[in-house]
Amino acid sequence: MRFSPLLDQLIEAFRCLPGVGPKTAQRMALQLLTRGRENGKRLAKSLTEAMEQIRHCQSCRIFSETELCEICASTHRDATSLCIVENPIDVSAIEQTSSYRGKYFVLLGHLSPLDGIGPEEIGIAQLRTHFERGDIREVILATNPTVEGEATAHYISELAKQYRIKVTRIAHGVPIGSELEYIDSSTLAHALAGRDVI
Repeated sequence: MRFSPLLDQLIEAFRCLPGVGPKTAQRMALQLLTRGRENGKRLAKSLTEAMEQIRHCQSCRIFSETELCEICASTHRDATSLCIVENPIDVSAIEQTSSYRGKYFVLLGHLSPLDGIGPEEIGIAQLRTHFERGDIREVILATNPTVEGEATAHYISELAKQYRIKVTRIAHGVPIGSELEYIDSSTLAHALAGRDVI
């Protein structure tokens, strides 16, 4: 069934969101028009303001409305420790643990030569500038445990070592509360290779 051009446009706009297919987009659009016009107006206003006012922090590249985000502007964070992550959502996940008090650098992706994503596209030049300042003592690599994430971590590790910066990698392995018989062999192999002395 074809809807009016504006309704088709609204449905298509919802489809840009991850995990939203044609049926879900149609339901969302019809819900807003049928029972949620005020919510729709509020959503439109929030989207417009966010698209116009949110940019990247000049230092860590997380989303921010100011030149420096709250973390980078804080004098209570450890400026000698830099945790490198792939995406802004990774910063949020680490912050929820309340166990890291250093600063961050967000790559906004990972190395993927097949997709044309090289060092320039993930901000390596800006990261190098951080290293050249000389105040970073440890780099914590918190990229995803995928082939691309591991390749990215290796690349950054080699770069950091040129500046005599200590490089560590977040642990990968068996989650707390799980049973070994249900762990996939790749995860278990990683856990065995990265085992610690207790």
